[in-house]
Amino acid sequence: MSIPDWRKSSYSGGGDGNNCVEIATSPTHTAVRDSKAPARATLTFPTAAFTPFLEALKKPTRKP
Repeated sequence: MSIPDWRKSSYSGGGDGNNCVEIATSPTHTAVRDSKAPARATLTFPTAAFTPFLEALKKPTRKP
């Protein structure tokens, strides 16, 4: 699968904006990568799974 159109998150952080992820979308998938290391691993999700993934990240975690 080729997803060529990468864009930075709107929450890139202060300064030079290097504290962020980039995303790319296609009709069937959404991909996420670290903007500081774009050649490294990329997480790729089916489009329907990406929103639940984001929602899970936003949930507060319980500390034991």
